[in-house]
Amino acid sequence: MTYIYAITNQKGGVGKTTTSVNLAAALATANYRVLLIDMDPQGHASMGVGIEKHRLTKTVLDVLLHEQKPNAVWRQACPDLLRVLPANGDLTEAEVALTKRRAGESVLRDALDDARNEFDYILIDCPPTLNMLTLNALTAANGVIVPMQCEYYALEGLAALLGTVEQVMGSLNPDLSVVGVLRTLYDPRSNLTVQVSDQLKEYFGDRVFRTTIPRNIRLAEAPSYGKTIFQYDKQSRGAMAYLALAGELIRRNEMT
Repeated sequence: MTYIYAITNQKGGVGKTTTSVNLAAALATANYRVLLIDMDPQGHASMGVGIEKHRLTKTVLDVLLHEQKPNAVWRQACPDLLRVLPANGDLTEAEVALTKRRAGESVLRDALDDARNEFDYILIDCPPTLNMLTLNALTAANGVIVPMQCEYYALEGLAALLGTVEQVMGSLNPDLSVVGVLRTLYDPRSNLTVQVSDQLKEYFGDRVFRTTIPRNIRLAEAPSYGKTIFQYDKQSRGAMAYLALAGELIRRNEMT
């Protein structure tokens, strides 16, 4: 079975792309075949694995609008089992074009039909807004991973996201579910962090990942070098956290 996860939060700055890139790399490090799809016109996930987005001749836009097969567009990254469907600012063109297209929300899902058997995990880095690109990711996925910072404004954004997921489940993708909530930028010394964390566990129960992602300067530095945390500093606390997250996700899937 191929697990397809949309990694999304409608609030920016919560570690969404950091999680997409480094969870993908951690799973590939564990010898799983992984495809990372950059669905954000900012192209940060592409940059995070060392792809120069301004020099791309083919991007995920070609898969969405020009009927290119994913294997004609994806790029190999590090580790060797990681492939990336990259993006850049051209992807903004897709937002309008897909809105005008019949069943435009399902284009990514249909495009992945030929590719899904080549991968164990497909991770989709979504833009921090609810638009047609995000809807495509949610329609293609069988699960949602929600990175969030433990602060009250983040809880408000989480409620809006859950409403969106319920709408997609009702109309476009009945197989979709929230797989887990990931606490990022986590500081256990903060009373607010602990309070919000307790609220999350009370509401979501086992769907809150036991793994937390700490505030870690090495995680913040790695993208500026076009490297995953495992290339940049595999001994860092950030690297250890994403390896632990990958292990937790793998164990969950083995139990179902």
